[in-house]
Amino acid sequence: MKEYKFTETDLEQIEKHGLKRPVVEKQLQTFREGIPYVELVSAAGINNGILQVDENQKNFYRQIYDNAELKKLKFVPASGAASRMFKLLFAFVKEYDYKKETLQDFLKQEKWLPLQAFTESIKTYAFYPEVEKVIKEEHSNFDELSQDQQFYYLVEALLYHKKLQYASLPKGLVPFHRYENTAVSAFEEHLYEAADYACCDNKAYLHFTVAKEHLPVFKETYSQIKDRVEQETKAAFTVEYSFQEKSTDTIAVNFDNSPFRQEDNSLLFRPGGHGALIENLNKVDADLIFIKNIDNVPVRKHLNKVCYYKKVLGGILLEVQNEIFDILNSLDKQGFSKLLLNRANNLIQEKLSLAVKLTTENEVRAYLNRPIRVCGMVKNQGAPGGGPFWVKDGKGEISLQIVEGAQIDPNDAAQQKIVKDATHFNPVDIVCGVKNYKGEKFDLHQFINPNKGFITKKSKNGQQLKALELPGLWNGAMAYWNTIFVETPLLSFNPVKTVLDLGKPSHQTN
Repeated sequence: MKEYKFTETDLEQIEKHGLKRPVVEKQLQTFREGIPYVELVSAAGINNGILQVDENQKNFYRQIYDNAELKKLKFVPASGAASRMFKLLFAFVKEYDYKKETLQDFLKQEKWLPLQAFTESIKTYAFYPEVEKVIKEEHSNFDELSQDQQFYYLVEALLYHKKLQYASLPKGLVPFHRYENTAVSAFEEHLYEAADYACCDNKAYLHFTVAKEHLPVFKETYSQIKDRVEQETKAAFTVEYSFQEKSTDTIAVNFDNSPFRQEDNSLLFRPGGHGALIENLNKVDADLIFIKNIDNVPVRKHLNKVCYYKKVLGGILLEVQNEIFDILNSLDKQGFSKLLLNRANNLIQEKLSLAVKLTTENEVRAYLNRPIRVCGMVKNQGAPGGGPFWVKDGKGEISLQIVEGAQIDPNDAAQQKIVKDATHFNPVDIVCGVKNYKGEKFDLHQFINPNKGFITKKSKNGQQLKALELPGLWNGAMAYWNTIFVETPLLSFNPVKTVLDLGKPSHQTN
């Protein structure tokens, strides 16, 4: 590995950041050599890597889950800032002048067409009563203003008013839904979900990964809603928080792959993406861990159905895990036999979709003694993001993986046709078994494919740069887990990428 000549000041900065010189040099080498695209074999589909369960099977799996007395925990990546949700509204406030142009004419421009529905439905949004209240406190004549002026003031207050400051909040604390007179954030909705399926003996466990600067406001919000939520759900909550480790940051480079220098000549380190959260997940202690993004919560009238499918996924995991544990325990007690070998081969081919033929005890142990994940997959509706595919690795082994668009060669027509023909999408609806048959926690670092990161283009203070993201949490960071894909209904996928998504039926309580 070619060494880069860092200055003494650089080395001091690297050390203070919690990084090691060889790690940073390896990152620079990755930029120079590039990251190979994944090799897709085919898209996963029903009866081709994605399990479709009928009503009787669903009830069977749900009962397995309900009868399991295990510690269950919900793990929610929640470090995203709300500012990205409001990107279009920021641009609107900057560019629209109600003194010069009517709102109707302004919104006819292609860029602003998405805002037309927002102008008509803004009163149905959870945050509207609070926004209207602060506006009327400052503008006593608000009701007499033109509709154009009213809308402008409402958007401006939503983004900038000192009593609201929604745009500076973490996304998880923006009001998503309204029940009668109460505005509820995604953070609170996750508590309600956890009380249903991440609960044992009326104790619900949640772990949120947050930005360090957002921790105080999360804790303050929780203290404000705790009593009400516990009373309504009849559950006691244990809520933990963690941060993305600075030691998982990666160095940024110029387009010639030399280290990017800031104005003070210091190196620039950037967060390594959600793949860095494998460190956080590795420290969580639970028998079953559900992973779900902070912005993916429906209104409560759909809660029972969403939670039902979570339990189905958990039951599928437990059934397969119990079979794995039984085989491995039998190996310890009885020794290797043809019967156990046949059981192991049937299991990995029929339940784990592994295209290998085991022949030795070491192979049985190597393939079965791994973390396991069951991932819900929804029918593809054209949303951006990853999907389930059959992938061939550098050793020629084929396995089921969740693959992001950035990992696929955009110039390879055959690979892009596989993407185009994909029928399902990854909504990040995952349940994980992270303990082995002896009840010991796996070291999740042992199951990462370090060659499945991403190189992306970013900017800093107007200057273009290249950034390195670690293998994604549900992509390369779980590459060597045992994996089962299961079809789940679209109802389980309700993301809020922009404020306009809150106007969709799955986020409306009317």
